[in-house]
Amino acid sequence: MSNIYEERVMMIAAGDLQEFVPFGRDHCKHHPNAVNLQLRELQPASELWSSDGAAGLVGSLRDVTIHEKHKETWTLRKGISDIGEEVEFDEELYVAGNTVVWSTGSKTMASAVYKAFTVDSPVLQALWCDFAVPQDKEEEAEGQLRTQKCVCIVQSSCINIHSVEGKDYIAPLPFQVANVWPTKYGLLFERNNPILDAPMSPPKEPLPTMFSMLHPLDEIAPLVCKSGGTFGPSRVQYVADHTLKIVFTSTKPSIIMIYDTVQCLHVVWALRKVKPEEQNAVLKFSEQVGTPQHLTTSSSLAAHFKSVSKGESPTSSPFQNYSSIHSQSRSTSSPSVLSRCHSPSISNMAAVSRSHSPALGVNFFSRVQKFNSSSHMPSPKRFSASHSPNSTLSDSFLAPETEPIIPDLCIDHLWTETITNTREKNSQATKVFITTNLCGQNYLCFLVESQHQLRCVKFEESNDLSQLIFGAVATIHAKDAAPVESIDMMLVLESNGNLVLYTGVIRVGKVFIPGLAAPSLTMSNPMPRPSTPLESVSTPARPLNRHAYHLDEVVQLSPVPELQDSTKLHESSYIDDYTFQQIGPYTHSLRDPVHNRVTLEKSNGTMIRITIPEVATSELVQKCLQAIKYILPKEIAIQVFIKWYNTHNAPGGPSNQSEWNLFVTCLMNMMGYNTERLAWTRNVDLEESLSPVIAPKKARPSDAGSDEDWEYLLNSDYHREFESHSLAKALCLDPVEALQPKEELLHHLTLDTSMLLFSHVPAIFFVLHLVYEELKLDNLMREGTQALVHVLGQLEPFRDLKLEAYMDYYWRDYPLLIRTLQTCVIDQAQARFMHQPSFFAAEPPSIYQWLSSCLKGESIVPYPYLPGICERSKLIVLSFALYILGDGKAIEQETPVYLARISAGQRKQLTEQDNKRYGVLYYDQIPSLSEKLVIWMTDIGFTLKDLERLPFGVALPIRDAIYQYREKASSVWSEAACLLVGRQDLSKQACKGSLPKRKPSLSPDLPSGTEAEEEDDGMNDLNHEVMSLIWSGDLRVQEVRRLLQSAHPVCINVVQLPEMSDHEYIEEKENKLYQLCHRIMALPVGRGMFTLFSYHPVPTEPLPIPKLNLTGRASPRNTTVDLVSGNIDLPPNMTSWSSFHNGVAAGLKIAPASQIDSAWIVYNKPKNTELANEYAGFLMALGLNGHLTKLATLNIHDYLTKGHELTSIGLLLGVSAAKLGTMDMSVTRVLSIHIPALLPPTSTELDVPHNVQVAAVVGIGLVYQGTAHRHIAEVLLAEIGKLGRPPGPEMEYCTDRESYSLAAGLALGMVCLGLGCNLVGMSDLNVPDQLYQYMVGGHRRFQTGTHREKHKSPSYQIKEGDTINVDVTCPGATLALAMIYLKTNNRSIADWLRAPDTMYLLDFVKPEFLLLRTLARCLIMWDEIVPHSQWIESNVPKIIRDSSVCFDEAEVVSSEDLNMETVAQANAYIIAGACLAVGFRFAGSINEDAFHCLYHYARQFMKCQTSPTASITGEYNLETCLSVVLLSLAMVMAGSGNLMVLQLCRVMHKKTGGEMNYGFHMAHHMALGLLFLGGGRYSLSTTNSAIAALLCSLYPHFPAHSTDNRYHLQALRHLYVLAAESRLLVSVDVDTNTPCYALLEVTYKGTHWYKESTVELMAPTLLPELHLLKQIRVKGPRYWEITIDLSKGSQQLKSILSNSGTLYVKLRAGQLSYKEDPTGWHSLLAQTVTRGNLEASTFKPEAISAFTSDPTLLSFAEYFCKPAKIKGQNHEAKDLFSSILYECVSQESPEMLPSYLAIDQAVRRLEKKEISDTLDLWQIKLVLEFCSTRSVQERLRKGTNKGLFMNSEFLTVMKCTIDHTLDQWLHGEYIHFSLFWYNFNINRPKIYFGE
Repeated sequence: MSNIYEERVMMIAAGDLQEFVPFGRDHCKHHPNAVNLQLRELQPASELWSSDGAAGLVGSLRDVTIHEKHKETWTLRKGISDIGEEVEFDEELYVAGNTVVWSTGSKTMASAVYKAFTVDSPVLQALWCDFAVPQDKEEEAEGQLRTQKCVCIVQSSCINIHSVEGKDYIAPLPFQVANVWPTKYGLLFERNNPILDAPMSPPKEPLPTMFSMLHPLDEIAPLVCKSGGTFGPSRVQYVADHTLKIVFTSTKPSIIMIYDTVQCLHVVWALRKVKPEEQNAVLKFSEQVGTPQHLTTSSSLAAHFKSVSKGESPTSSPFQNYSSIHSQSRSTSSPSVLSRCHSPSISNMAAVSRSHSPALGVNFFSRVQKFNSSSHMPSPKRFSASHSPNSTLSDSFLAPETEPIIPDLCIDHLWTETITNTREKNSQATKVFITTNLCGQNYLCFLVESQHQLRCVKFEESNDLSQLIFGAVATIHAKDAAPVESIDMMLVLESNGNLVLYTGVIRVGKVFIPGLAAPSLTMSNPMPRPSTPLESVSTPARPLNRHAYHLDEVVQLSPVPELQDSTKLHESSYIDDYTFQQIGPYTHSLRDPVHNRVTLEKSNGTMIRITIPEVATSELVQKCLQAIKYILPKEIAIQVFIKWYNTHNAPGGPSNQSEWNLFVTCLMNMMGYNTERLAWTRNVDLEESLSPVIAPKKARPSDAGSDEDWEYLLNSDYHREFESHSLAKALCLDPVEALQPKEELLHHLTLDTSMLLFSHVPAIFFVLHLVYEELKLDNLMREGTQALVHVLGQLEPFRDLKLEAYMDYYWRDYPLLIRTLQTCVIDQAQARFMHQPSFFAAEPPSIYQWLSSCLKGESIVPYPYLPGICERSKLIVLSFALYILGDGKAIEQETPVYLARISAGQRKQLTEQDNKRYGVLYYDQIPSLSEKLVIWMTDIGFTLKDLERLPFGVALPIRDAIYQYREKASSVWSEAACLLVGRQDLSKQACKGSLPKRKPSLSPDLPSGTEAEEEDDGMNDLNHEVMSLIWSGDLRVQEVRRLLQSAHPVCINVVQLPEMSDHEYIEEKENKLYQLCHRIMALPVGRGMFTLFSYHPVPTEPLPIPKLNLTGRASPRNTTVDLVSGNIDLPPNMTSWSSFHNGVAAGLKIAPASQIDSAWIVYNKPKNTELANEYAGFLMALGLNGHLTKLATLNIHDYLTKGHELTSIGLLLGVSAAKLGTMDMSVTRVLSIHIPALLPPTSTELDVPHNVQVAAVVGIGLVYQGTAHRHIAEVLLAEIGKLGRPPGPEMEYCTDRESYSLAAGLALGMVCLGLGCNLVGMSDLNVPDQLYQYMVGGHRRFQTGTHREKHKSPSYQIKEGDTINVDVTCPGATLALAMIYLKTNNRSIADWLRAPDTMYLLDFVKPEFLLLRTLARCLIMWDEIVPHSQWIESNVPKIIRDSSVCFDEAEVVSSEDLNMETVAQANAYIIAGACLAVGFRFAGSINEDAFHCLYHYARQFMKCQTSPTASITGEYNLETCLSVVLLSLAMVMAGSGNLMVLQLCRVMHKKTGGEMNYGFHMAHHMALGLLFLGGGRYSLSTTNSAIAALLCSLYPHFPAHSTDNRYHLQALRHLYVLAAESRLLVSVDVDTNTPCYALLEVTYKGTHWYKESTVELMAPTLLPELHLLKQIRVKGPRYWEITIDLSKGSQQLKSILSNSGTLYVKLRAGQLSYKEDPTGWHSLLAQTVTRGNLEASTFKPEAISAFTSDPTLLSFAEYFCKPAKIKGQNHEAKDLFSSILYECVSQESPEMLPSYLAIDQAVRRLEKKEISDTLDLWQIKLVLEFCSTRSVQERLRKGTNKGLFMNSEFLTVMKCTIDHTLDQWLHGEYIHFSLFWYNFNINRPKIYFGE
């Protein structure tokens, strides 16, 4: 009977029973793939043959299997949530046929499909795997890797890998795979049926059998093993033994278990990355073995791998003839080939610990020999795939193709199973997992199902954490087992059908499943059965794996005896089945363990999911159990846990007792108390529960009741309350008293000394006391504190242990509670058996007393703490030591000074982790204590939630440190540190927030009627919210949009004169439209500048490109006018280049940070050929913003082969811009095809259009920018003079030669950009001399070039002779010189470029070349450029200055000696060149001097156009110079939207006709675009690369018409993008997430032009170039200050600017934004000044919403501070709350509001005598003591910051109230608290509060 009772006691009730059906099964029924399969089945065989050919027939035959039953497998794991999410869910990976379903779900969340995959062939296996990917080269060198989570789908010929991020990979398999395993480093492959390699060639060595793949893009590499013993050196060789099978892999720790099918042993190996010396050892050893047969082996391996990459079928290998048959037979029972023993939920176990090391057995040496058979194999390296080894291939044929395959992973031997005398076949483990027991010891468990054994091996880490040490094997009789990870146990299914829980190898108890019939005890079979009924039942959990193993061994060994054995096994299983069938369905396997849930698989195929209960659900019980486990020896601790677990989870109805009371009763029982005789354990409050759930208890033995129940009722609190009730008195009921039990009359209570914990009572008492102190630091555990002190008070009165101090201590904390406790004394004889530990202190440790002593400066002793349990105590002690005592080393080395670590023989590992967590060396570099405290607390994971859980007195010093450093918070802090100090602006900046992407909306200032019209003008995506802040006073943005729009018809105003016929009138309107069309076609370039990088495209939608509308509307009838009537002659292809520019403008809207890919780029390709020009521009734009690198090489080739000229131009320039300065060889090859000079002399001459050649030449310059590449420079230097390409006899290369020469000059300048005299290796080329000759002319030099033989015959129409054509070569050579010597200040080169100073020389230079020379000279003498008119005039030679006419002269004085036309033109062009130089020098600077200077000359040129002297200079020349000056002005004011420049641009926009051609319109609207570059977000840079790009873009010769590319390729106008940089700093309110105004203080570095200076700017604002700045600071008083120090590097500011320029700012409490309060007169502080000292009393709570947006403060004002509407409400309290609210808002400390209220409530409870403990009084005492510390008092005296963190008047009032109340108590009856306070407050702190 006792045994049966014990069985009942040791039963554990499982919960949450539910039938389990895999979610993927139901999903697959509705999956589209199922329909496809049904259609295929219905399709006739003839159609299959005709449609698919042989493949269709073979495929249909392959789909036929013996078993038509639907095959399925699935695995479950614990869901991996995102960082910051604490959601528990399960993930399921379901496989059926060709479909894999990945789903998620939980008890509280319905299952849903996460991803579903369908592949072409049946899925053999699906698994999760994490691949380690380095972010960049630096991280790879440092070993920092990012994990890429993937799901892998194995098919017969390939493996599909899909990452969570959406990346898909397909890796071909070079061999038939038997199984795939996930590891820490990637995937591990087992090759199928390797024994069949033997017939290939008997003397040859076998191929490797195990391979690894570290990344989906890596190649599969063979696995190597490092083996060796005590008696010989270690050897490294490939794993090539076909008798080895992997049965288990783990990621934590990184181990694999291999089964040896010959020796029938399990071996554990450590898996790691291979070392370089091991790679070399394999290669070196294989090279030493030089026989032909070995070479053939290596060659055949490499050749075998290569064949698959070429598309050959892997089935051609000799060893696959059998495998195809064998796998078919195997697949009938197992779709996954092998039973999966690896569970991802198991691999994520906790870190391993240490243990003793077993000696290596002799069997290891014999085992190593199995690896030696492959030791002579040469080492293969990387491969793509494989070719089958064929013995007929000759060695000479294979040898050249071989390439060594370098291994990636290596395995080291760790442990081998002990050899038993009787080796049984089929003893391979069918399930392997790692489990941890309750004390953290790890076990590797493997189930040998054939013997019904679960073998458990304990393993731990060595002391140096370098290796694992395995212990002895323990065996448990089991039919199946599964780990229960969350409670450190495992569930075992015994042979008799019982479910038993084990922790490690210790039995915990049976599991009782309500609603399921338990197996009969009479059916238990103590003898291990050789087989189970599983073999006759095929289920997905275990699909007849052992039959597969039988088949393997039938082939390998002898078929006859094996068949006999299997017959016997089936006979035995038949008998067992017959026995069990009499009872009904029974549990035959366990599967899918996740967290604490396991699936039971029944014999009838149904599955039930059960939940194993947790060890404890109450936080208090968990903490106490942790402390007890820590202090007790491991064996006793496990017994305690088992006892508690069985008591807590006993089957039966719900218990009336709470979990805490149950725990206390159980603990007291184990200590030796007879809890049934203790009144306090029987008299617990039944309704009180500290547990979130009601724990089950044992079934009641009887429902009849007993005398004890009556006595219990009489002793209850309920009975006493009823007796004192007025109703009892009214009824005159006699009091009923319970008889005193005899045992309670005894003074001495006898304890059972034989109980488990009797000798450990003092140690348990002490650690529970430390837990009590820990709970006092948590506001949410106040009830737990009270419950724990109740237990401690009962344990405490051990008189012989001298613990009276503890009794007194608890009495002071809870006087009302402790006085009601029953007292007891333990006998002296019993006390001797108690072990008092060394750490036991006679005086009770008090955390509050320790902190108080610290605040008062008294001597302190180290505070005892339990690692991992009392972490809050440790944190507070170290925080006070750091901040109050000022000991900066407290958090580093000197921890023992303040903390005494309670050691109970714990693992050393814990201490090391502890030290790593707290001991950070860089704290020495932080000077401020407050900053050091904040940084340290952030590093250990302390958050605002933790701070709020601290009592207000303990938290006050930490809050003070946060408050003191909030002002000095650094922008380089981590996000967590910024959140801790309440700087959400900095925290959001740290996580790189950006402006919210809003829907494009028109400005509210626009009339509603224009909304539909302006919908498609291409300018809707600008951030109007920011622009409305930048230009808030006018409608300039709308005006720019009107000027730059080209999508709507233009208005034509032509008056029909009386003498004009209708036909002439129509022609006049069309002529007017034609003039306007020149302007319309020039608009897109400017619009591209205006909308630069303003759009984030949607990947599913094409890019909207606005129309280029060349029609007009004539007033007054609004008739349509177009150019298709044929009345006027139009040039061919007039709109081709304007369409190209339109496409570029649309493409440049795409921001560089947009997420687009190659598919989206191709998706935008228009089907209409008319839009090909726009798509060509779109491609160039993608290159300029960096996205063209995503375009696949195949698509680039496809576009170039189409032969579309503009597409080739856009693509070549785009690809080159995307690869700027990289010398990329693939791009170089593409460009070289289009440049004849870069092709070999013997190459076929290609017919490349001239403009494409020009684009290719500039592209070469971009790709090789700044590299000084010798060969490229030499070719480009020759191309400037066209020495290799002079005009041919048939007029070849005669047109547009100037643009090619210019392009070559620009490209040469870019290649040698800024290098000047540092051109290494080019001295023999005489680059500057050659360029000078190209510039001034002369005889050609003899060129020894590769193309000198081409075109010997001269042109018949162009006579150049042997002299250089300066008109062709001068521009390119001039700009090349300027770029090569850019900013070098080389005066000798600059003097070459001076304008001629005699009239004779002046006649030899074209006036526009003088502009280029002046510009080039100024760019070389960069530092001499001064923004003054005197400097500009100084560039004009004296002869021209003396002879030139003024701009506004009325008439011209004629002279015979001077050509006034030449002088006037030279003067205009030189001035324009100097102005352009000023524009380059001050580009993007918004320099006022440069602006006024250039604006002056712009006005002068405009006057000159209307003066009489305009005819001398020439209208065209004046227009050119004016356009150049306007561009210079726009460069200086780039992005600023200056109104005066806008007015100039608008004037030029209105001019049409005359000399105002297409090119001038382009220049004027480029100036307008630069002025509003990127909608005001971008400006221009002055780096060398930017100057080069601007020279290409703003070349001062503009096209005469829309198809003119003679002098300059129009596509180069868009290269300004390479000079644009984001410099707009937008201040965004972190609370509202909207842009706002903020005052910035910008400090410039000192230079030799000016000293260090500081200016104030109002954000949003354009910043100067970053290299000029020293510091940027957000200036108060409205916003919290932020300082960005650029002296330490500009990377942070660059990241802010690149991310929309968003700088988050936080409005101070009591302040209004600049938009709401421009003058600052409405803020709360301003009102305080005007109201004097009455601010608190006159503060109106309803006005709080005007000063803060904090919802907490607004709610507090709403519900607690508004005046009372009902009589009798407490006005005094509301006034106090209003004052507190005002204090918090005005002192910038709203987080102190709860502390103020807590103090007030504590004092009120004290006054009303409603206080039951003294913890609140302790907090007030700590507050007062902190305010009286020396540092706070000094701060008050100095008046620094804002003085005291808490209001001094408030503290004074509270202190006086407490003193008055306690003085009353001293004379009253509330003696308990008065005595306490007398002792508590002997030395009341005196506080200096100041004035």
